[in-house]
Amino acid sequence: MMATVTRAARNAIYWLFVLLWLMPYGNAQTVPSERKVSQPKAVVDKAVKELQSAAAGRLPVLDGFVIPGDRPLDRFQRGYYQCTVDVTSLPSGESKVRVSAKITAWYADPVAAKSGYQVLPSNGRLESDFLDRLEDVLGKASAAKTPPTSPPAEKPKTKTIAAAPAISAPQPQDSVPGQPIVSSKTAGSTSAPFKVGTITPEGEVASLATRKAVTDRHIEELTQEAKNLEEILRNQARPSNLVAVRKSGTPVLVSPNEGAKVMFQATAGDEFEMLDENASWVHVRISGLSRGWLRRSSVEMPEDFGSTPEPQSAPAAAQTAPEPPDKPFQVEKEQITSFPGDWGPLRGKTVKIISVQEAKGRPNETGSQAKLEYAKSLFEREYVELTRSSTTAAGVVVVFDSEDGGMMATTLPILQQWKAGTLSDEAMWRRCYFDPPDMFGSSTTP
Repeated sequence: MMATVTRAARNAIYWLFVLLWLMPYGNAQTVPSERKVSQPKAVVDKAVKELQSAAAGRLPVLDGFVIPGDRPLDRFQRGYYQCTVDVTSLPSGESKVRVSAKITAWYADPVAAKSGYQVLPSNGRLESDFLDRLEDVLGKASAAKTPPTSPPAEKPKTKTIAAAPAISAPQPQDSVPGQPIVSSKTAGSTSAPFKVGTITPEGEVASLATRKAVTDRHIEELTQEAKNLEEILRNQARPSNLVAVRKSGTPVLVSPNEGAKVMFQATAGDEFEMLDENASWVHVRISGLSRGWLRRSSVEMPEDFGSTPEPQSAPAAAQTAPEPPDKPFQVEKEQITSFPGDWGPLRGKTVKIISVQEAKGRPNETGSQAKLEYAKSLFEREYVELTRSSTTAAGVVVVFDSEDGGMMATTLPILQQWKAGTLSDEAMWRRCYFDPPDMFGSSTTP
């Protein structure tokens, strides 16, 4: 009987352990991290804005940042994270900071053909690192605002001083306060020495007042120097091409098209570096290599930026114009990162990757020829953008995110020859990279 009970208890503990192990990955939920800080909400909000570049970016590896699940991490590529920060004011005047990180990565499944971006559960390391950096910024801000305090004035002490040597001019002497100074100096004499004596209360008060004036002036000079340093640092660190979000909940999109996928929602007052703009859209840097698009009407433009946008040239208009309603595909996401394939011309180089999905509700043809035509339009648009911007991308990659999708890539020199007319469409396709090689038709096989 005892052995039966022991075996049943052991089985129950085993299945409970299995359930707890599978639960985090199955739900793919991120457990937020919370921390209480002594600064008020307004100060914490300002510090969070200073750390905006650290709130999102690319992960070099997933191991150590996510909770392992039933799928091997070596099949995931291009991991990215986005931290959401929520600051709450407490009745005590302090603040509570809540941080949650969303981690996404491309899952490659060549057997089941279920490749695509997936959300992975964070293990809390990103949240903890962000909170540590936030506390460092808050600590430095508090130290910069605290002026140095003057040392407490020492209590006057009674001292007995020996007679000074004979000199041609009188010298100040420390002596016992409260009694008149005794001297053997006679009228008209310039060589008689001072004898032991005392200093009056009026003289002691004057000495303390002088020391206080010197200390106050020193504090004032240090405070002014700190202000000057803060002004220099602010002018050096703050770019002049920032746009500010007007209203909380403003969507940041992956492409300049109505109905494009929303990356996240910005908060009122959020500032982003402007990379490009036209009459309707503003291209901004989110953090690192991450980019996004904001409606021009939803942001405050830089102070030195004209209220009327300059007329765009024909290539720029084609670059940012909304896609026609009859297009069979639509852009889901754009990012600049390392080339994911093993093609020699782009191996290990930085490229711009455009993820594409079939347009919902459009019964258009989505076969190989349609994909080539759509990729051709993207190559034309991206060639204009990459040559006009300061990006270091060496090529363009188009990924069709579907069960029968594929990937094609080209380099900027190939696009330059194609746009200059020295390469025909067929010759350009033969120089491009295709994965799988026959996904877009035999005529395009390199």
